[in-house]
Amino acid sequence: MKPFEINAHKVGPGQPTFVIAEAGVNHNGELPLAKQLVDIAVDAGADAVKFQTFRAAQLASSSAAKAGYQKKTTSPAESQLEMLRRLELTEDAFREIQNHCRAREIIFLSTAFDERSVDFLADLDVPAFKIPSGEITNSPLLQHVAAKGKPVILSTGMATLAEIDQAMRCLNQSDASEIALLQCVSEYPADASRMNLRAMATLSDCFGVPVGLSDHSLGTEVSIAAVALGASIIEKHFTSDKSLPGPDHSASLEPAELKMLVTAIRNVEVALGDGVKQPTPEELRNATVVRRSLVAAVDLEAGNLLERSMVAFKRPGTGISVQLLPYLLGRKLRRNVEAGAMLELGMLE
Repeated sequence: MKPFEINAHKVGPGQPTFVIAEAGVNHNGELPLAKQLVDIAVDAGADAVKFQTFRAAQLASSSAAKAGYQKKTTSPAESQLEMLRRLELTEDAFREIQNHCRAREIIFLSTAFDERSVDFLADLDVPAFKIPSGEITNSPLLQHVAAKGKPVILSTGMATLAEIDQAMRCLNQSDASEIALLQCVSEYPADASRMNLRAMATLSDCFGVPVGLSDHSLGTEVSIAAVALGASIIEKHFTSDKSLPGPDHSASLEPAELKMLVTAIRNVEVALGDGVKQPTPEELRNATVVRRSLVAAVDLEAGNLLERSMVAFKRPGTGISVQLLPYLLGRKLRRNVEAGAMLELGMLE
């Protein structure tokens, strides 16, 4: 499995986790709030901040119903199309957001929901394309994205393994060669018991590409666990304030939580180590303090043979290791040894 690059960031096994702070539509259609979200992602230490680029009229019909979670977090009288129109940003707004990302030195990404949006993001020279779970069966969109020749991150929420296989074939046949798959549960929030993190290993085994998690669960534990299980990418929704009106705010992390998540991910990465079981330099120093050595349990007289009852095991571990006791029993003492003295090989014949 060969890692690929998104800007200067290598994505794949053995590389630092690529952390995408998912702003999504939590800007509420307001450019200043979108820029604030960029700043929050930077302050948290995320590698990229991602938005959503769409034309509401091309994404949903007037009769399209909202998802259950959207009905709970937005006005029930508002249609999905009306909601999307409120959350749609202009191309000029996205240009400003991208410029702000460049100034703050964070990668700008955005999910494209239609071919025109794909073309627009390609013109902005985004370093990778994100395809959302809802579009995994949209073969024309997959082909259009693949033709841009950029890395592709594909979320797999709601998909069967067969549907993922079909999407991968579609991308590969359209010359996409750098693909990552994200395990995802398309519910907001998703219950931790539904997250099925072990599916990441299934995706890796089946398709031989880097895998990760698009995490819609509450809190940070699931994302942290995913990193421990080998996630190469973590995508997590965040907001400036969970109490803001909008479909995704309540299931998103607030700034302090996002920062804690990134810190935890980096700590887990270094804690995973290289898998070689050996003592650390700190442990080697401690071993002499907490391990035991062979000492005389009683006064020992020269000429006697060393017996088990004559030996005690005491700290520090700077003397003869207790492991060597079987090889010393029965040997003759060369000289007298006081009780409590640490045994030395030179005391025995």
